[in-house]
Amino acid sequence: MTIALFPVPSDDPNDPLQWSEFKKTMILIICSAYSFLANASIIGPSPYIDLWAAEFGIEPTKASELVSYPNLVFGLGSLILVPMYLKYGRRPVMLFSLVTFAAGLIGASQCTTYGGLMAARVIHCFGSSVCEALPVQLVNDIFFLHERGERIGYYTVCLCLGTFASLPAGYMLSGGYSWRLFFYVEFAFAMLLLILSFLYVEETSYDRKAAIAPYTPPSDSEKDSPPEQLEQGVQPTISATPARKSFVQTLSLRGRFDPDVPFFMTIARSFSYFLIPQSLWVITTFGINIGLSALAFSYTFPILIVSPPYNWAVTNSGLFAIAAVVGYGLAIPFTTSSDRLAAYFTKRNAGIREAEFRLGVMLPAMLIGPAGVVLYGLTAEKGLHWICFFIGGAMNYWAAYFYFSFTLAYAVDCYQHNTEMLIAMNIGKQVISFGFGISVLTWVLDKGYGVVISGVFSGVLLANNLVLLVFWVFGKRIRKFMFQTRLLRSIQSRKG
Repeated sequence: MTIALFPVPSDDPNDPLQWSEFKKTMILIICSAYSFLANASIIGPSPYIDLWAAEFGIEPTKASELVSYPNLVFGLGSLILVPMYLKYGRRPVMLFSLVTFAAGLIGASQCTTYGGLMAARVIHCFGSSVCEALPVQLVNDIFFLHERGERIGYYTVCLCLGTFASLPAGYMLSGGYSWRLFFYVEFAFAMLLLILSFLYVEETSYDRKAAIAPYTPPSDSEKDSPPEQLEQGVQPTISATPARKSFVQTLSLRGRFDPDVPFFMTIARSFSYFLIPQSLWVITTFGINIGLSALAFSYTFPILIVSPPYNWAVTNSGLFAIAAVVGYGLAIPFTTSSDRLAAYFTKRNAGIREAEFRLGVMLPAMLIGPAGVVLYGLTAEKGLHWICFFIGGAMNYWAAYFYFSFTLAYAVDCYQHNTEMLIAMNIGKQVISFGFGISVLTWVLDKGYGVVISGVFSGVLLANNLVLLVFWVFGKRIRKFMFQTRLLRSIQSRKG
């Protein structure tokens, strides 16, 4: 069966849609690896909280801020860097991001004070803050519509596996360089990505509308006009296909400046997505799951597992990452399940597709995730066998993959225009996860793991997950209502 290509590519060999599969694949690998590396740099050092507390003479709750505040900056930085790549081009912002990321990492490896380490961590997290939005943008730039779902799936896997970094981070303690070895390794991979990006990540912003402007043949009167009149009047718009840029030309640091992108208005308009129900659900889903999976678990497990009754060595405190690998690994085979379910319901609906058709696959995850959080909290409270930590964590990670993947897909199905929504999502989810993580150690020490994690955290997660039923039943009516509002009409008009 022939697949219609959309967007329609131009004949220009410099059109990113016309690039070779090798080049497109390299760009996808680089941006996916960057997403993994950036998320790993935030969560990976969580086994070092006790070490930092002892080295800097501070409480563990204070040391945990070396993860919480950089995590917050990771979201807020997209408020600046995403409008930058929209206006000034993907390539220069990507390279600037990687240079800043690498500088912060090598700075962190040399710090001897709490304040210095905090500053370095904030710098490298700000630099990498673009890496959750830019890969999606690059995929949209270089792949056809029917190819994007699978490619976004690869990127999502790398994004989720960033939590795995705490496992090697724990074992690096035996390398003789204390916690600093983690940042040396991150810096080495960051430099490798910088080199690969310089060589392969060509500017992907492209004015395709101008390139495929329709050819207007000359009229009979124009054909009969003398040459001097053609020179003074309107000539046929025949444009020769340009040659493909040379390899050296693709290495230019200049991006494509887009005068139609209002930098500050793009920042301001992104906040409008907090008022759209489906978009807000994506934000709360990512924020709550990251706050639990990436922060609450990462903060508490290294402390719990080295204390009685478990008494594990500090080098093993990062082993909880195995729960993430198992959970996400068991969920990955279901990546295409929502597309298959949506296709089934579309066929039954006389070929008319509704955004809500994909939501049914999330029903098991709706309950399994909160159940995993309850098990984790009760294990910590009652001192149950250590395997229960991993079972509860794997249940939560498995369910989180469904909500990460399909809430975002649902929101994009509903409103299509996703660049400004990605800014809102990055800001909102990091703020919410920051709220969950900043005082989690204080809360559990004061109220207990059963109350805080099994009670409060699992209750909040369940409440958010149950919103699935609201959109499954009433989603279409909510969309119809929103499209009648001035807010949605404004957003639709911005699509051009």
